[in-house]
Amino acid sequence: MKKKNVIKSVVVSLMMLLSWNVKAQDKSIVETAMSSEDFTTLVAAVKAADLVDVLSSKGPFTVFAPTNSAFAKLPEGTVEGLLKPESKETLQTVLKYHVVAGSVMASDVVAMIKKSNGKAMIETVSGNKLTAQMKDGAVYLVDENKNWSKIEATDMKTSNGVIHVIDSVLLPK
Repeated sequence: MKKKNVIKSVVVSLMMLLSWNVKAQDKSIVETAMSSEDFTTLVAAVKAADLVDVLSSKGPFTVFAPTNSAFAKLPEGTVEGLLKPESKETLQTVLKYHVVAGSVMASDVVAMIKKSNGKAMIETVSGNKLTAQMKDGAVYLVDENKNWSKIEATDMKTSNGVIHVIDSVLLPK
């Protein structure tokens, strides 16, 4: 009897995940982020940086999306400072550092890492680079300041690209 309950739970969970993924595929990157409570800070930042139209355009784009808890790791006052109108250009640079032109799936990132002997350089739309590498079986992004961000969830397909969820905000030099 317990085995049936476990199987039933797995099937229900899989159906919910597939249902969410199908819904996300009908929405743009911005619409998908707006529909999640985990990305309210990111959405506020995208709006303050006037990047809604860009990230809603045809693309495709790959976005390494920091969660609210990722933004909370930044020093006190950092987010508030970035959201000020006079910080718009800096905020745009930070946000563009999380975006790659084209759809880059998790399997693509892993393949790049393996092909490049453990470290793959990824150019972002800001013109800066991230380093992707494996550690303890997980994929991490290392920013230009040597800060590590773990990719926590992958391959959320949207109508104009893909979202990968990360646990820290990436900062260019």
